[in-house]
Amino acid sequence: MLRIRYWIKDFFGFPRSQVNGFLVLFTLLILLLFSEPVWHWWISARQRDIGADKATLDSLIALWDQKDTTSAVAVIPKAFNFDPNRSTEQEFVELGFSAAQASRIIRYREKGGKFRTKSDVLKIYGVDTAFYKSIYSFIALPESTPVKPRKAKTFSVVETVKQPAKRPLFDLNKADTSALKAIKGIGDKLSMRIVKYRDILGGFVSMEQLKDVYGLDSLVIRQLVEATFIAGDFVPAKLNLNLATEKELSTHPYISKMAKVIVSYRFQHGAFETVEDIRKVVKMDEEKFQRILPYIEVKAKHD
Repeated sequence: MLRIRYWIKDFFGFPRSQVNGFLVLFTLLILLLFSEPVWHWWISARQRDIGADKATLDSLIALWDQKDTTSAVAVIPKAFNFDPNRSTEQEFVELGFSAAQASRIIRYREKGGKFRTKSDVLKIYGVDTAFYKSIYSFIALPESTPVKPRKAKTFSVVETVKQPAKRPLFDLNKADTSALKAIKGIGDKLSMRIVKYRDILGGFVSMEQLKDVYGLDSLVIRQLVEATFIAGDFVPAKLNLNLATEKELSTHPYISKMAKVIVSYRFQHGAFETVEDIRKVVKMDEEKFQRILPYIEVKAKHD
């Protein structure tokens, strides 16, 4: 042991007080390195008692065999058309409903409940979407509730029918924000938005263009169509393809994306001869061309 201490002292240059500490640290390091392999060897060498595990496994196998036996005599679901308002509890079970679900349906009917559409079956607690989809085509009910036509109200000879006074129609291209706000659903913002869009567009030539106004829903548009008109002789503001600047063209909602190309073509090839020449600049179908046609023209400076 003394020789080892002298050798460590000479080899590492440790003073005597540090040699003892080094030996202790080295011993602990060796124990730490070999403790895990020794532990695994000791555990693997022990003989394990698998009696308890085997008993548990045997009981699970017995339960599995019992489950297979009972499932062999279970009722196989059938597929047939059925009316949930009339079918019996046994028929529901044959279709694949659980006994509890079938019982709930019967109780629901007994309390005055009625199935009017296919989706009403989902109201029964426990009926999931996957099962509902599998029996959907067999439910003898409509997909939705039919809308009953309103009965025309009849009046006696002496009865006076009061018709609400109809407001006169107003010109959509001349209406100010006050007139537009008289329409239900149109406030300050929407009325200003309609007027602003009409101005940059050059005027409405079709009621369909109301769909282009941001924020107008279908109900408000329908009310606008019923309360306004577009004069038959109305001519919208037109942009001259030969004279309009790129800035003027870019402000129009239907031509804005073509503005730079139109000006470049005019600079390279000269003036447009007809409005049809715009198709040489931008490829477009007939529908798009007819959309911008009311807002473009071709005139020379002296016209």
